Amino acid sequence: MVLRLSTLFLRTLREDPADAEVASHRLLVRAGYIRRAAPGIYSWLPLGLKVLARVEAIVREEMEAIGAQEVHFPALLPKEPYEATNRWTEYGDGIFRLQDRKGADYLLAPTHEEMFTLLVKDLYTSYKDLPVSLFQIQTKYRDEARPRAGLLRGREFIMKDSYSFDIDDEGLEASYQLHRAAYLRIFERLDLDVVPVTATAGAMGGSKSEEFLHPTPIGEDTFVRSAGGYTANVEAVTTVVPDPIDYAEAPAAEVRDTPDTPTIGTLVDHANAAVPRDDRAWTAADTLKNVVLAAVLPTGEREIVVVGVPGDRTVDLKRIEANIAGHLETGGEVAVEAANEEDLKKHPGLVKGYIGPGIALDSAVIGAEASTGLRYLVDPRVVPGTSWITGANEHGRHVFGLIAGRDFTWDGVIEAVEVREGDEAPDGSGPLIAARGIEMGHIFQLGRKYADALGLKVLDRNGKLATVTMGSYGVGVTRAIAALAESNHDDRGIVWPRNVAPADVHIVATGKGAEVFEAAEKLAAELEAAGLAVLYDDRPKVSPGVKFGDAELIGVPTIVVVGRGLADGVLEVKDRRTGEAQNVPVAEAAALLRGLAAS
Repeated sequence: MVLRLSTLFLRTLREDPADAEVASHRLLVRAGYIRRAAPGIYSWLPLGLKVLARVEAIVREEMEAIGAQEVHFPALLPKEPYEATNRWTEYGDGIFRLQDRKGADYLLAPTHEEMFTLLVKDLYTSYKDLPVSLFQIQTKYRDEARPRAGLLRGREFIMKDSYSFDIDDEGLEASYQLHRAAYLRIFERLDLDVVPVTATAGAMGGSKSEEFLHPTPIGEDTFVRSAGGYTANVEAVTTVVPDPIDYAEAPAAEVRDTPDTPTIGTLVDHANAAVPRDDRAWTAADTLKNVVLAAVLPTGEREIVVVGVPGDRTVDLKRIEANIAGHLETGGEVAVEAANEEDLKKHPGLVKGYIGPGIALDSAVIGAEASTGLRYLVDPRVVPGTSWITGANEHGRHVFGLIAGRDFTWDGVIEAVEVREGDEAPDGSGPLIAARGIEMGHIFQLGRKYADALGLKVLDRNGKLATVTMGSYGVGVTRAIAALAESNHDDRGIVWPRNVAPADVHIVATGKGAEVFEAAEKLAAELEAAGLAVLYDDRPKVSPGVKFGDAELIGVPTIVVVGRGLADGVLEVKDRRTGEAQNVPVAEAAALLRGLAAS
């Protein structure tokens, strides 16, 4: 049916909503696509549902093209499957939990790995049933602490998630590549620029992971790329590790009084004044900064960790969060924050401003047993033989010439500091350039994590039970709509790509004469009969200025004005994106518009 503005459930707004931070949020609300119901939760209005349906159709078509089959799970799920994988605990405060009248625990699904796994376990028993890929387009729920930016970071959102099930790793790789290619086609059809980047698997686990990021200054993800083709989320960038240095001839470390030097800056100034070098001045890069962090486990327990990094680098908590789980005796997502005063009071061996790498420097031999008893991790640049100035674990004292591997050791190596522009790409393809982006999709080679936890096994070719290997693949459907609005707008409103617009043509009838509305009605009927989606502004007592403003705000790619030119037998056809307009004879208009819609 033709959508007529005289009856369409729509009210456009002239003012921006007070809570809107980004353009997509402002415009989607003002143009009548969504309305806020609660923080991070939105109602979808008729025009918004038209766009949503078109995005879902593209996603669905491309998934079915690779042989994936659609299912649909409930959003309200029982606790038990998530307990079996330990995610009931690991999610912490990140999920919505509730109880029924009998006291049974449920959650609003943040994701559905467990349910897909159990469904395949319930129905399939043999390798002959595999491979199989299943997908759904479903609403998800996460209790975001700070929902923001409209649809870009909400508590309720629509996502396409799919899962592949294979008998072996070779099959998983094939399924992964099929999904990867499908994702590139999805974003191409949506006319949404994305960059596939290497990512960390995080709490999801698995051996391989990639994100599809839409470059935009408002993005929450930082990624890097090189001229030679390397791309990665900063959390997944690996440092080019220096070669170890022969320290056989290195002089012994020396503890010195360094009064009033609790910061890297004051320490470097003191070193250059009190212990000058002939070859070059001391810099922050010569110092080893030991940062005390609290790893907040899913249980709420705080584990204190000390991380040693070069003093000229800033610690990146997101990078540490993405990489620290493997160093702790826990699974799941781990939040990392700076240790607070209460944390420090529990560990008197940590002398604020003068923390060293856990060595007992007051003993006769440097390199004795650790005095702090805490887990000590270092940046990859801290390699055997490197020499450092660092805290002596005594107020007002530092140690000079402390040799890594000789005078102190560590419990593990972790990517802990910010990635800088100009750092070398790990594959040798040149210096890195940083950009920001919105995560539009994420694909994982999960492996056997969930199959092991839930007992998904089938008989292999030899008649023996084998654990199935899985892949997980997600696309943010509602997030894609926000990203499209964010990257396709001007100062007057949204400019939708044709494949996702709520209509193919927006007809605007201007004037008071019946002949204008009759001509517009006839054109709308012709276009509808030809299969085009038509939005028709047939409001009789609304000024042309208001109608034009609404047309530009709503953002249908082609606007047709039926008005004063009708006396000369022409209509005005305007391209919303370029602003170019042309007068077209009435008799030729339908054919021209059909051609534009098909382009």
